Amino acid sequence: MHDTTVLLIELGAVILGLGLVGRFAGRIGLSPIPLYLLGGLAFGQGGLFPLTASEEFIEVGAEIGVILLLLLLGLEYSASELVTSLKTQYPSGMVDFALNAVPGAVAALLLGWGPVAAVALAGVTWISSSGVIAKVLTDLGRLGNRETPVILGVLVIEDLSMALYLPLLTALVAGLGLAGTSLAMIVAVGTVGIVLFAALRFGRHISRAVSSDTPEMLLLVVLGLTLLIAGIAAKLQVSAAVGAFLVGIALSGETAENARSLLTPLRDLFAAVFFVFFGLNTAPAEIPPVLLPALALAAVTVVTKALTGWYAAGRAGVGSRGRLRAGGALVARGEFSIVIAGLAASTDPRITPLATSYVMIMVILGPLTARWTEPAVRGLKRLMDARRTRREPAGTDAVRREAAVPDAEGLPDPVGGTGHPS
Repeated sequence: MHDTTVLLIELGAVILGLGLVGRFAGRIGLSPIPLYLLGGLAFGQGGLFPLTASEEFIEVGAEIGVILLLLLLGLEYSASELVTSLKTQYPSGMVDFALNAVPGAVAALLLGWGPVAAVALAGVTWISSSGVIAKVLTDLGRLGNRETPVILGVLVIEDLSMALYLPLLTALVAGLGLAGTSLAMIVAVGTVGIVLFAALRFGRHISRAVSSDTPEMLLLVVLGLTLLIAGIAAKLQVSAAVGAFLVGIALSGETAENARSLLTPLRDLFAAVFFVFFGLNTAPAEIPPVLLPALALAAVTVVTKALTGWYAAGRAGVGSRGRLRAGGALVARGEFSIVIAGLAASTDPRITPLATSYVMIMVILGPLTARWTEPAVRGLKRLMDARRTRREPAGTDAVRREAAVPDAEGLPDPVGGTGHPS
């Protein structure tokens, strides 16, 4: 009875603390993820108030958090949208992988962490945070901008890539060898293909079978089905998260919308618990030695993500201002980076503190780069033009103005405006 009392007190304190820091983050316009991670550091190994009775319960909650994150992500997309994105955005996806996975892999090898850690750190630096980016775009009123479908297309490619990447990483971490890893990849590719085919051909029937007029029944069926499929996927070394993602893809239409509205509060609760648990497994004393590599990785991958957005938006015919906005919006990393680091923690314990530091930096920088990349570059260009004008002979500026041909890029552009032509 005493253990149960302590468990309830600790859980109550943790959940209340999450609610308070989440409200504070909302007030200052910041994603709550870094504050959740800091909370985990405070309550974890070597923290100020280590938890004793509730850590095992929080570990289970964290696993459910990952599953719900991926389920809700899958519910955002239909199978046809995924196939369309693959057909139109795959060159941007390849550029995204090359520019952003390579820095993480190179950093792990330079630090002497080995090939498995290199694969893991490549994933940490590669995948942007769909949740953070979607919220930032909404807050800035950019959902109608021309560059927004491009941003979402890149995110879809990344999310679908996780269905192949996570089983590969799981097999490598488990030390299955070439045969075992190849088998895991074949199972993963086959599973994704079967689910996409079934969703395209029979998605309406699947959704109708799962659907219910009673919210309680729909919640129980979808959540139970997701946990079951996630467990089977984990047993097959495909990754529980991928299983949950595929369940989300298989559901569509009104069923998916109703399930999303019912599960979003649960997702937010357990996702917060997941970030806290990740922080619990990171000793604060381990962060200072990896802070410089984390800052260096952040500096490099801010630039590479900006280049990714610039390239992807350029392929879609978006103007320079929209291309800058696309690059700035893709910077944030978050939930997937933490999931990957959690899977790979057993290969090298230093991955966890490095990923924690990196995500905290990037999740803070992401909203800032989304908001200020385009106006900052525009202001810098104006400053350089003004300096060049001062150096040129008198009358040159007037000649330039007469010869200039106005275009869409010269139109006034309120930052964050909706439906801008560029």
